[in-house]
Amino acid sequence: MRLLIDTHALIWAVEAPERLGETAAEAIRTPSNMLLLGAGSIWELAIKTSLKKLSLSIPYRSWIEQAMEALGATLLPITVDHADVQAGLPWHHRDPFDRLLAAQAKVEHLPLISADLVFDLYGVTRIG
Repeated sequence: MRLLIDTHALIWAVEAPERLGETAAEAIRTPSNMLLLGAGSIWELAIKTSLKKLSLSIPYRSWIEQAMEALGATLLPITVDHADVQAGLPWHHRDPFDRLLAAQAKVEHLPLISADLVFDLYGVTRIG
């Protein structure tokens, strides 16, 4: 199964796996699942680390490369379809990165690994 992983779930999977819900942890550990990391998430991590709003255990570039390799995650690029759906989403959430994840999940018909309940308001299948 193809699964999209939220930014916080990626951080938890790498740095604090005990914070993941059991269903989310199992989905990440299942070898037959294909984990996708949205391009917006790598941008969000870069922005937050540069602004000192997020501290990673090692420098950003090494961290993201090692995280993607360790989880076997593949990058999901942002497409015009994703942006178009994001533009039409109701404003349940103001965070542009989370809105993009919701749009990507909807367009690609992907369950989203996330603890954030707001995704439920977008009709996204969420694995928490």
